Amino acid sequence: MWKARRRALLLSFLLTIPLLFPAALAAVTHPVPSNASPVNLLLPSDALALIAFKSEADLGNRLRFSLNRRFDHCLWQGVKCFQGKVVRLLLNGFGLRGVFAPNSLTRLDQLRVLSLHNNSLTGPIPDLSALLNLKSLFLDHNSFSGFFPPSILSLHRIRTLDLSYNNLTGPIPPGLIGLDRLYSLLLEWNRFNGTVPPLNQSSLQFFNVSGNNLTGAIPVTLSLTRFDSSSFSWNPGLCGEIIHKECNSRLPFFGSSDAVPPPALPPQIQGAVLPSPSPPPPPKKHKKTTVILGFSFGVFVLIGSLFCFLVAIKKQRKQRVSKPAMASDSAAGGHADDVMRVEEENEFEAKVKKMQGIQVGKSGSLVFCAGEAQVYTLEQLMRASAEMLGRGTIGTTYKAVLDNHLIVSVKRLDAGKTAMTSKEMFERHMESVGVLRHPNLVPLRAYFQAKEERLLIFEYQSNGSLYSLIHGSRSTRAKPLHWTSCLKIAEDVAQGLAYIHQASRLVHGNLKSSNVLLGTDFEACLSDYCLAVLADCSSDDDPDSAGYRAPETRKSSRLATSKSDVYAFGILLLELLTGKCPSQHPFLVPADIPNWVRSVREEDGDEDNRLAMLVEVATGCSLISPEQRPTMWQVLKMIQEIKETVMMEDDEVDASTGFS
Repeated sequence: MWKARRRALLLSFLLTIPLLFPAALAAVTHPVPSNASPVNLLLPSDALALIAFKSEADLGNRLRFSLNRRFDHCLWQGVKCFQGKVVRLLLNGFGLRGVFAPNSLTRLDQLRVLSLHNNSLTGPIPDLSALLNLKSLFLDHNSFSGFFPPSILSLHRIRTLDLSYNNLTGPIPPGLIGLDRLYSLLLEWNRFNGTVPPLNQSSLQFFNVSGNNLTGAIPVTLSLTRFDSSSFSWNPGLCGEIIHKECNSRLPFFGSSDAVPPPALPPQIQGAVLPSPSPPPPPKKHKKTTVILGFSFGVFVLIGSLFCFLVAIKKQRKQRVSKPAMASDSAAGGHADDVMRVEEENEFEAKVKKMQGIQVGKSGSLVFCAGEAQVYTLEQLMRASAEMLGRGTIGTTYKAVLDNHLIVSVKRLDAGKTAMTSKEMFERHMESVGVLRHPNLVPLRAYFQAKEERLLIFEYQSNGSLYSLIHGSRSTRAKPLHWTSCLKIAEDVAQGLAYIHQASRLVHGNLKSSNVLLGTDFEACLSDYCLAVLADCSSDDDPDSAGYRAPETRKSSRLATSKSDVYAFGILLLELLTGKCPSQHPFLVPADIPNWVRSVREEDGDEDNRLAMLVEVATGCSLISPEQRPTMWQVLKMIQEIKETVMMEDDEVDASTGFS
């Protein structure tokens, strides 16, 4: 009798579990890791999804997802929630090694931002089609393999997609054209093949497919023509108008036509009438032609081998000269090498060494940087009408209008300040600087030196400097820029600085608002970068310029480092937020900076929290100790996270008010 009563009570209790603990019923319907404890069955579905991901991706147990009695998965590392649902998951640089298991994070149905950047995840990218609300996906700098995940093509809210620096193969799907909100598409340094899709989204602002195995003509669309050749570099098989490389439809000169089928014709010449092949030579001339071709080919191989030998010697000399400078920069930079994996740094270093091996073209004594078209001569440059734009720390800048109506910016370096730099050192350094290409750098087109005269020719920027934008003319009292403009400019500058630090191991060394120019679309572009190492700037007594210098570099014997660039960025960001020159910044401890910025601006309460996030970045960058400052890569990610947060909040406001 007692046993029967106990069975009845137990059955009654089991029947009430779904009513008391609805999460337990949902948990049972989803698979959980084999090593899951009984308490896992009582977790919310989002928590179970995170645990399922950790069980396969975190073989080193780096993620501390605690299951104590007062657990809240919204407080776990990298997790951001809204009304109890995970909306952002940022697990950057956690050293995750394992696989991105299917049916794990794909259960986070309210996820907006997913970032697994800079880990060691392997295997294919799983089906992500269930993440219908996803807007930003950062899977870069891992070891993912397999094809481009087709499920991404169904994520119609996606804006930012970064799959760069992985081992992905196969074609880039043309279906990307259907993602009409796409703002940033980064696919560089994978092993993609095939052709470039004819992307034509008006929203596309960032695009890169360099370092793949793409072939054929690049489609000429309004979107793709906005990007220069650096977005397509290191794809030897690409051609077309955008990269100024003619598409050749003819068969190779050497090799058997039987073994290799004729290549497909580019779209722009398909259907065209091709000239008929020439008749074969008479039999008597065949042997003579073969001998001539064989001899010519042998001479060609001999010259090519000699050239490669000379380039190798030149590279070795460069390495011997540059190693001491790199070592001193590394020592002063503190823990910069701790931020990125050794493999990532080696990739960038190898890329730059390859770029430095490209020959430069000379027109008289005017040296054009690698890849630049020689559209004018030194004589034409000397005949150009010139207008002085300003005098800077290491030279004077002029606007030059050539007789072919081309406008360039010419910086004439101060002979006294650059006298310490030899001719050979100047040439080597300008070769390194001349290959840097990024949307947020003013490109160096050419340079010249003779005796005590040194000229640098840059692309002309017609919209002035950031200094003029912030401070206006002397006759008007400038107001601080709106915080959204501050955010956009800060991201642009951070993009340029992070590229310099990662792609070249160089530093800007002279960052200030007058050295940030505004491009054709009012994007912020860095100028005068990597030039401070050529000059003695210790005599510069401009209080504003001195305000950007990090404490550890205020003595003339200390060279600029990547961490001193970060300090200058922090001061520049405060200048953006307050409209005050560095000489007008009060001496404040970090805790007092937010109140000072708030007192200078006249923002309403709704903007106060967003402004505070930017102030926090500026404060961290301008810390006295270089070891405590973040790297520019970390700064860039912080700014991008702020932007994503703002976009997500705006979308939530739109949703609550009925707007889509």
